[in-house]
Amino acid sequence: MAAVREVGLTWGVAPTCAALGLSRETYYRRQRPKVSQCRRASPRALPAAERSGVLAVLHEPRFVDLAPPQVYASLLDEGRYLCSLRTMYRILGANQEIRERRDQRRHPAYQRPELLATGPSQVCRWDITKLLGPTKW
Repeated sequence: MAAVREVGLTWGVAPTCAALGLSRETYYRRQRPKVSQCRRASPRALPAAERSGVLAVLHEPRFVDLAPPQVYASLLDEGRYLCSLRTMYRILGANQEIRERRDQRRHPAYQRPELLATGPSQVCRWDITKLLGPTKW
Protein backbone atom coordinates (compact mmCIF):
# COMPACT_ATOMS: atom_id res chain seq x y z
CA MET A 1 0.00 0.00 0.00
CA ALA A 2 2.90 2.35 0.71
CA ALA A 3 4.26 1.73 -2.81
CA VAL A 4 0.91 2.58 -4.35
CA ARG A 5 0.73 5.71 -2.22
CA GLU A 6 4.22 6.90 -3.27
CA VAL A 7 4.09 6.01 -6.96
CA GLY A 8 0.43 6.90 -7.24
CA LEU A 9 1.22 10.57 -6.71
CA THR A 10 3.19 10.65 -9.97
CA TRP A 11 1.51 8.08 -12.18
CA GLY A 12 -1.95 7.89 -10.63
CA VAL A 13 -3.57 5.26 -8.45
CA ALA A 14 -5.31 3.26 -11.19
CA PRO A 15 -2.20 2.57 -13.35
CA THR A 16 -0.07 1.86 -10.28
CA CYS A 17 -2.59 -0.66 -8.93
CA ALA A 18 -2.86 -2.28 -12.37
CA ALA A 19 0.94 -2.60 -12.59
CA LEU A 20 1.13 -4.20 -9.14
CA GLY A 21 -1.81 -6.51 -9.78
CA LEU A 22 -3.80 -4.90 -6.98
CA SER A 23 -7.45 -3.97 -7.20
CA ARG A 24 -8.15 -0.25 -6.97
CA GLU A 25 -11.10 -0.99 -4.68
CA THR A 26 -8.80 -2.84 -2.28
CA TYR A 27 -6.46 0.15 -2.14
CA TYR A 28 -9.25 2.59 -1.34
CA ARG A 29 -10.89 0.18 1.12
CA ARG A 30 -7.66 -0.09 3.10
CA GLN A 31 -7.31 3.69 3.19
CA ARG A 32 -10.58 4.11 5.10
CA PRO A 33 -10.39 4.14 8.90
CA LYS A 34 -11.54 1.01 10.69
CA VAL A 35 -15.03 1.18 12.11
CA SER A 36 -15.53 -0.74 15.34
CA GLN A 37 -18.09 -3.51 15.10
CA CYS A 38 -19.02 -3.65 18.79
CA ARG A 39 -22.67 -3.16 19.56
CA ARG A 40 -23.97 -1.10 22.40
CA ALA A 41 -25.98 -2.87 25.05
CA SER A 42 -29.69 -2.34 24.75
CA PRO A 43 -31.09 0.05 27.33
CA ARG A 44 -33.86 -2.48 27.94
CA ALA A 45 -31.48 -5.35 28.68
CA LEU A 46 -31.69 -7.00 32.09
CA PRO A 47 -29.07 -5.90 34.61
CA ALA A 48 -26.48 -8.50 35.63
CA ALA A 49 -28.14 -9.01 39.02
CA GLU A 50 -31.49 -9.86 37.44
CA ARG A 51 -29.82 -12.15 34.89
CA SER A 52 -28.14 -14.08 37.69
CA GLY A 53 -31.50 -14.22 39.50
CA VAL A 54 -33.17 -15.74 36.43
CA LEU A 55 -30.31 -18.24 36.12
CA ALA A 56 -30.70 -19.13 39.80
CA VAL A 57 -34.42 -19.80 39.26
CA LEU A 58 -33.64 -21.98 36.23
CA HIS A 59 -31.19 -23.94 38.42
CA GLU A 60 -33.70 -24.57 41.21
CA PRO A 61 -34.23 -28.31 41.86
CA ARG A 62 -37.84 -28.23 40.65
CA PHE A 63 -36.86 -26.62 37.32
CA VAL A 64 -33.60 -28.44 36.60
CA ASP A 65 -35.22 -31.04 34.33
CA LEU A 66 -37.66 -28.70 32.61
CA ALA A 67 -37.39 -26.81 29.34
CA PRO A 68 -37.59 -22.99 29.46
CA PRO A 69 -41.20 -22.88 28.13
CA GLN A 70 -42.31 -25.17 30.97
CA VAL A 71 -40.45 -23.05 33.54
CA TYR A 72 -41.95 -19.89 32.06
CA ALA A 73 -45.50 -21.32 32.18
CA SER A 74 -45.19 -22.60 35.75
CA LEU A 75 -43.81 -19.25 36.94
CA LEU A 76 -46.71 -17.47 35.28
CA ASP A 77 -49.13 -19.86 37.02
CA GLU A 78 -47.56 -18.79 40.33
CA GLY A 79 -47.95 -15.13 39.39
CA ARG A 80 -44.21 -14.48 38.91
CA TYR A 81 -42.83 -12.86 35.78
CA LEU A 82 -39.04 -12.72 35.64
CA CYS A 83 -38.38 -12.16 31.94
CA SER A 84 -39.56 -13.24 28.54
CA LEU A 85 -39.11 -16.76 27.25
CA ARG A 86 -36.59 -15.55 24.66
CA THR A 87 -34.56 -13.84 27.40
CA MET A 88 -34.43 -17.13 29.31
CA TYR A 89 -32.98 -18.77 26.20
CA ARG A 90 -30.47 -15.91 25.81
CA ILE A 91 -29.32 -16.24 29.43
CA LEU A 92 -28.95 -20.01 29.09
CA GLY A 93 -27.09 -19.56 25.81
CA ALA A 94 -24.67 -17.07 27.35
CA ASN A 95 -23.82 -19.70 29.99
CA GLN A 96 -23.53 -22.57 27.45
CA GLU A 97 -26.55 -24.36 28.91
CA ILE A 98 -28.69 -24.70 25.80
CA ARG A 99 -29.00 -28.45 25.58
CA GLU A 100 -31.28 -31.21 26.79
CA ARG A 101 -31.63 -30.35 30.47
CA ARG A 102 -32.62 -33.84 31.61
CA ASP A 103 -29.93 -36.32 32.50
CA GLN A 104 -29.37 -38.66 29.60
CA ARG A 105 -28.64 -42.33 29.94
CA ARG A 106 -25.17 -43.26 28.81
CA HIS A 107 -25.03 -46.54 26.95
CA PRO A 108 -21.83 -48.48 27.55
CA ALA A 109 -19.80 -49.61 24.57
CA TYR A 110 -21.04 -52.96 23.30
CA GLN A 111 -18.68 -55.81 24.06
CA ARG A 112 -18.96 -58.70 21.64
CA PRO A 113 -19.22 -61.92 23.63
CA GLU A 114 -16.11 -64.03 23.56
CA LEU A 115 -16.68 -67.74 23.16
CA LEU A 116 -14.23 -69.89 25.04
CA ALA A 117 -14.21 -73.67 24.92
CA THR A 118 -12.29 -75.68 27.45
CA GLY A 119 -13.26 -79.02 25.99
CA PRO A 120 -14.91 -80.66 22.96
CA SER A 121 -18.54 -79.87 21.97
CA GLN A 122 -18.86 -76.86 24.28
CA VAL A 123 -19.14 -74.04 21.70
CA CYS A 124 -20.96 -74.08 18.36
CA ARG A 125 -20.11 -71.18 16.05
CA TRP A 126 -22.95 -71.57 13.56
CA ASP A 127 -26.33 -73.18 13.22
CA ILE A 128 -26.27 -76.28 11.03
CA THR A 129 -29.96 -75.87 10.10
CA LYS A 130 -29.09 -72.80 8.01
CA LEU A 131 -26.66 -74.64 5.71
CA LEU A 132 -27.55 -74.72 2.05
CA GLY A 133 -28.46 -78.18 0.80
CA PRO A 134 -29.22 -79.78 -2.59
CA THR A 135 -32.82 -78.47 -2.54
CA LYS A 136 -34.32 -75.12 -1.69
CA TRP A 137 -35.37 -74.68 2.01
